[in-house]
Amino acid sequence: MKAVICSRWGNPAEVLEVQQVPAPVCGPGQVRVRMLASPINPSDLFLVRGQYGYQPPLPCTPGFEGVGIVEEGRGLLAWRVRGKRVAVLNGKAGNWAEQVVIPAKQAVPLPDDLSDEQAASFFVNPASAIVMTRHVLAIPRGAWLLQTAAASALGRMVIRLGRKYGFRTINVVRRERHVEELRQLGGDVVIDSTQDDLVERVRSICRDGVRYAIDAVGGDTATRCVQALGHSGRLLLYGSLSGEPLSVEPRQVLTNNLRIEGFWLSTWTRQQNPLRMLGLFRHITALFRQGIVETTTSAVYPLEQLREAIVAAETPGRAGKVLLRLGKR
Repeated sequence: MKAVICSRWGNPAEVLEVQQVPAPVCGPGQVRVRMLASPINPSDLFLVRGQYGYQPPLPCTPGFEGVGIVEEGRGLLAWRVRGKRVAVLNGKAGNWAEQVVIPAKQAVPLPDDLSDEQAASFFVNPASAIVMTRHVLAIPRGAWLLQTAAASALGRMVIRLGRKYGFRTINVVRRERHVEELRQLGGDVVIDSTQDDLVERVRSICRDGVRYAIDAVGGDTATRCVQALGHSGRLLLYGSLSGEPLSVEPRQVLTNNLRIEGFWLSTWTRQQNPLRMLGLFRHITALFRQGIVETTTSAVYPLEQLREAIVAAETPGRAGKVLLRLGKR
């Protein structure tokens, strides 16, 4: 079969290759999935660069999520999904291949009314947006949430979740063209950080500072988020797009009882029991049908155009996910 192979860490457009490799063998409690599509997420590219929180041994195949059809399985859990189209949740990566073997419990059956493009990005962004806002921060109705990278797929989901559950959003972007676009989407306030002072704008809205914030950028942007927090404010760091550290004044944290926490979806999911995860999958499916956690696809590339797909995925200001097409139904 064909698979994307990473034999050394580095620039994804340079180090990744499509190769012919042996098909994987299905073991007890596992399923073999014929892959249909997989998105190119920032986490995938961080892994290839050797900068992710989990690094598999080399050589390896990237790809943490995707959609495919179960063609073989061993065990009771595998039997329930055999022949079905599933979301392929692969915490150890490996989905950028024509076939993949995963534990049966990580193959989530999908409704027929969900397109392959939507199903390919079924879990990572929707689950992160839902878990951060509804479970970890549990933002109450009427409260303000400050979020960076608001024009991203996940950021847009957070805006829609705010409209549904009644919390208000202050959305930070770096391109003027996104300001009106996110306002039309339902963002209560949109700040262009290249034009406005983030802290001053937040303080003009929430005089005593904002109570909740999530950041995917790090560096100076995350530092400014900390400065915009009010008493007992909480900041979740869920990404590091800038690759730069944030700077925190200890006295501000101490006197204002601030909490700066990391959020990594893989860690959170490992701590949950099967019933709670089943509830999360059902919640995601319901919100997909309501258009709240839908993902816009900007382009779909076959494996043969891997480098073009990588370049497209890393283009600044790109609107929508870039998908790798791995097979046909």
